[in-house]
Amino acid sequence: MPEPYDPELSRPAEPKPYAPELGGPSEPKPYAPDELRALDRAHVWHPYGPMPGRQEPLIVESASGVRLRLAEPVEGQAELVDGMSSWWSAVHGYNHPVLNEAARGQLDRMSHVMFGGLTHEPAVRLATRLVEITPEPLQHVFLADSGSVSVEVAVKMCLQYWRSAGRPEKRRLLTWRGGYHGDTWQPMSVCDPDGGMHELWSGALPRQVFADAPPDGFDAEPDPAYVTHLRELIAHHADELAAVIVEPVVQGAGGMRFHSPAYLRVLREACDELDVLLVFDEIATGFGRTGKLFAAGHAGVSPDVMCVGKALTGGYLTMAATLCTSRVAEGISRGEVPVLAHGPTFMGNPLAASIASASVDLLLGQDWEGEVARIGAGLRSGLAPASDLPGVVDVRVLGAIGVVQLDHEVDMAAATRAAVREGVWLRPFRDLVYTMPPYVTGDDDVRRICRAVCAAAREG
Repeated sequence: MPEPYDPELSRPAEPKPYAPELGGPSEPKPYAPDELRALDRAHVWHPYGPMPGRQEPLIVESASGVRLRLAEPVEGQAELVDGMSSWWSAVHGYNHPVLNEAARGQLDRMSHVMFGGLTHEPAVRLATRLVEITPEPLQHVFLADSGSVSVEVAVKMCLQYWRSAGRPEKRRLLTWRGGYHGDTWQPMSVCDPDGGMHELWSGALPRQVFADAPPDGFDAEPDPAYVTHLRELIAHHADELAAVIVEPVVQGAGGMRFHSPAYLRVLREACDELDVLLVFDEIATGFGRTGKLFAAGHAGVSPDVMCVGKALTGGYLTMAATLCTSRVAEGISRGEVPVLAHGPTFMGNPLAASIASASVDLLLGQDWEGEVARIGAGLRSGLAPASDLPGVVDVRVLGAIGVVQLDHEVDMAAATRAAVREGVWLRPFRDLVYTMPPYVTGDDDVRRICRAVCAAAREG
């Protein structure tokens, strides 16, 4: 059982003086904030932004617990409570002693070694752990660099499975609208084709099959008409479908929408009946975020292929994984090309794998369900007043996810300033102000986050 986490004990120590006699360049002189901003604007291309950027990013000097320490005060705040878990990954907070120790211990052994023809304990231990905690019958693990790459691998697995089975015509994917699966090529093809951020590439991407978006409401009774729609669409395209791929229960960056787990059971039954593989993208939902260890657990079903990432390493390093059943793995191995031709340079990176194992053990060694439920209760209470704000059309909470939806596009700059004034970091998008706090966020900070979400919704 890990020691209780005290963020104050994990404050960064003063850095040791660099020793040039050990080799290498002398310690670089730190940039002043104004210089750093100028260089950032001149050279650094930030995600989902133009070059040069139009908004000035805040400069984070260090992070500890659930707080980001700024290089200089902004809106009177020197520290911000992170309401985003660094895009949903830092579930244990920052500078955690258990994860720090895992990183230091592995650095003393090796930070990287190629995975082709070699193996090592961190990767084997992590793969074994993932098989133990994910739904049966997932048995085999491909370690990838990032969430998007894990979806690429999942798609490649499904297409190669059917090619190996002598059915190369089964090469399309079916998904539902409102989804998001990443920014690389195949994942972009199964993101929402109209309202999504990848509409620009609609003429160049592979043409996939799209069902209507699932009806809203985690607790809603399944809509018989929608069930029929799903079944009929899968049946109509079954001869050309390699797989159905969806985000189970929560559609993340496509709109933060929640749907009934019953639709996952419908997909499982239809795929079994019509000989189509089923892929669950659990990159955002995995490791407890929805209140179940994996969102598939809400439906009691298992996919043929599952993607995990984000919280896998606790936000320390980039790593993801694609798991599949023995049916899929053995099917590929019987084909004319009996290997999965995919081998990232940093596949199975020992440093990332060691931290990932420590992160999973840290999560499962504590009452993560109780912590997620506690945060969810705080979000429901704290976000309730947002329902009365002008322009708010919906407030919803599931697990440790809180969402306020507006009837207009969020003014990002105004909403961000409002949240920062409350001492919180949020990253609204489209018509949404939302939060996914680290699981170690205390009750007072949950209340602070809720005040910030309400302020951002009011002023954005």
